Amino acid sequence: MAFLELTSQQWLDLGISAGMAALALLLARPLVNFILTGVLARVAGLTRTQTDDLFIQAVRPPLAGLVALLGVQAAVRRLDFVPLTLSFSIDNLFFVSFVVLGFLALWRLVNHFSLWYSRATTTRAQGLLDAQVLPFTRRVSLLLLAAVALIILLDHFGVEVSALVTTLGIGSLAIALAAQAVLADTISGFVIMVDRPFRIGDRIELLDLDTWGDVIDIGLRSSRIQTRDNRMVVIPNSLIGKSLIVNHSYPDASYRLQTDIGVAYGSDLERVRQTLIEAVQAVEGVMPEHPVQALLLAFGESSLDFRVRWWVKHFIDTRILYDRVNTAIYNALQREGISIPFPQRVVHHWREDADDAGAGKGAPGGG
Repeated sequence: MAFLELTSQQWLDLGISAGMAALALLLARPLVNFILTGVLARVAGLTRTQTDDLFIQAVRPPLAGLVALLGVQAAVRRLDFVPLTLSFSIDNLFFVSFVVLGFLALWRLVNHFSLWYSRATTTRAQGLLDAQVLPFTRRVSLLLLAAVALIILLDHFGVEVSALVTTLGIGSLAIALAAQAVLADTISGFVIMVDRPFRIGDRIELLDLDTWGDVIDIGLRSSRIQTRDNRMVVIPNSLIGKSLIVNHSYPDASYRLQTDIGVAYGSDLERVRQTLIEAVQAVEGVMPEHPVQALLLAFGESSLDFRVRWWVKHFIDTRILYDRVNTAIYNALQREGISIPFPQRVVHHWREDADDAGAGKGAPGGG
């Protein structure tokens, strides 16, 4: 007996397959939750990192869809009376679904790990840089995943992708040659963000470019430095990558300063040293927890040359502390009667007397 060109046995098989598909759709999510929560979650709880927990959260929905899809596929494949053309179309539909689920799983992994890394670095000083690097990295990763999924689908449906890939490669090479400077700046900017030779807010000095100031922004193509005279200097990252960088804010903002002073020969060295140290220690802004040093470094042409060294809490106070310390040193030496000599040079001038010169010519043995 046939109904709609199907025998009773075929209708029975169709009903069994429909039941199998419905059962797969109903049980896929609870089964995956049981496996992930009951087994993998216990293993993840034994580890100290959160990466395995993030992995479970990311793959839970795609994995449930995969289990349901496998059940539906098994239910459909047992129907051997399905026409070949329809079976081929169904197989293609399943293939596309599997590729989409794989892309979705990888996409969720990228998003979850990006979110986790962003939260993990919010309390660190480099969080601002991570806020710039992470979106760029995430977009590139998603574009690569989408490109791979598209190539897999096109290749499955018989579309020649080798010519497309070759064309894209040649086009990318032409674009890279045309935008060589921009790409060099972008790559250097990415390297700066990863290597972190300086951070936003740091005071740096670029020795090769003779530029220094506070870092305002670090972009993928250029970085902006605000100088002390309130001027914004925009420098391509490729030039920064080639320059020697002095970071005056790392590892911390404390800074050691020094100044040279000369005193007259014959001065009491210990008295001079004590006067210099006490004068600098009394200056507001000098860090008391670091010792002040007064070192006799050289015997100059006109003076005994001392070098005085002290610490300040922040590099911003450099110029102000130089003024305060130099003023305090000068006043202290004046009070103690210790002279700061001017540069001196002794010149001996000898003039030959004319009579002596004539007598010398007439003397015996003269020329």
